[in-house]
Amino acid sequence: MSSLTNPSFSIHGVAVSSGIAIGQAHLVSNALLEVVHYQLPKHLIETEIDRFSEAIATVKAELEQINHSLRKNAPAELSAFVGTHLMMLEDKSLTEIPKDIIRNEQCNAEWAIKLQMDDIVEQFEQIEDVYFRERKQDVVQVVERIIKALLGHPSQLSTEQQMSAVSQERKLILVAHDISPADAIQFKQHNFAAFITDVGGVTSHTAILARSLNIPSIVALQRARDLINDGELIIVDGHLGIVIVSPSKEILAEYKLRQDQWELEQQKLKRIKSTKAVTIDGVSIDLLANIEVPEDVAAVKLAGATGIGLYRTEFLFMNRHDTPDEEEQFIAYKAVAEAMKGAPVTIRTLDLGADKQANSDTAVNCANPALGLRAIRLCLSEPQIFHTQLRALLRASHFGNIKILIPMLCTLSELRQTKLLLERAKQSLRKESLPFDENIALGGMIEVPAAAINAEAFANELDFLSIGTNDLIQYTLAIDRTDDSVAHLYNPLHPSILKLISMTIKAG
Repeated sequence: MSSLTNPSFSIHGVAVSSGIAIGQAHLVSNALLEVVHYQLPKHLIETEIDRFSEAIATVKAELEQINHSLRKNAPAELSAFVGTHLMMLEDKSLTEIPKDIIRNEQCNAEWAIKLQMDDIVEQFEQIEDVYFRERKQDVVQVVERIIKALLGHPSQLSTEQQMSAVSQERKLILVAHDISPADAIQFKQHNFAAFITDVGGVTSHTAILARSLNIPSIVALQRARDLINDGELIIVDGHLGIVIVSPSKEILAEYKLRQDQWELEQQKLKRIKSTKAVTIDGVSIDLLANIEVPEDVAAVKLAGATGIGLYRTEFLFMNRHDTPDEEEQFIAYKAVAEAMKGAPVTIRTLDLGADKQANSDTAVNCANPALGLRAIRLCLSEPQIFHTQLRALLRASHFGNIKILIPMLCTLSELRQTKLLLERAKQSLRKESLPFDENIALGGMIEVPAAAINAEAFANELDFLSIGTNDLIQYTLAIDRTDDSVAHLYNPLHPSILKLISMTIKAG
């Protein structure tokens, strides 16, 4: 932004959904900040418990109504997120333990559920891995919804606010401490141009929803809700992760131009999505998509992609206390394979960190998860979990063009152990007369310098190679790309990176 006139002020966060939005800020209250603690006489305890039960029932009804509306008003995968919150409302840790707290502490229901939430969140905070740690936000979002019900606050914009926004034909930008999936779906039905929040990360449900809904979004702004006034004009740069508050005329004009250019570019991409990409010397280049859930396939087809280059399977293992069984995984993989109707689908085996294992009882403490027991290392240390996933993948291969991709390969020993386990999975399916693709392709992710240097040896034992540039850059340059103090050293075009990529391509 140094080339532009300084705005009133800007806030930097994490961009999770691209695009540019210009509009007036609409602040959403944080119910957790409004919780007060007061004692109750014994004769009112059961009445308070009834009030708590009614709030739970109210929230369930709200979420069920939202889930029902998804059939027409939102992408299909959003149902999974709302469903997760509904499942949490069946968990005794949120529905029964607060009642015990009310009885034992003789306190109000709002305070009881907040105490229980704090205890659960503290457990999540002990997890180092970002995927699982961010799941605490689901707990916070559900509890905030319960507290709003207890306080009698509306869960969405009032009719008066909706009509005001529409009648004035103005774009509103939602500013909140956090946004639950259910809130995001409801707010999308109104005139909101963007979401910005104080908390969250790229793997949070809010971030995934924002991308699915094509809404520019920035999270982890820390104090946006405190610094921005309701009704203030703000710019949301979903590319750079910047929120500009009360922009000058020059900044506003510049961003209106950028917004027009971005929208024009999106229109151009839509027009050419069915056009084949061919280089000057006649080499055809296919556009393959990355997905996280089966429902992402709809967006893949809409974008004109010719296949799926990376299906991340971690989503199946997240936000739960157990591991998905073979049947659950098989159904998910099969759904994608069938939906792609013969187009290639490359599915990456579990790429979880040291403490993102099947359950917390088996988690391994690790000072540096990026260099610890993760990805294929973790899978080989948990052969039964890996065996289950391999069987599910093989069974799904009967219904489409599936390829298996192994993450973070470093040594040939790891590869050979993997191939041995894959063969054992095949043998078990043969014994049960379950069909699968006998010639299923097996590939490896080249994302560790050691693998890139030894790419030729890996290529001799694999059907294909896939380069994971993010981790390759991080490991090669010894840089944590999330650490602001060394972010300026993160250079994708560093000569050593280009050389490793070149070596890998030649080996493949």
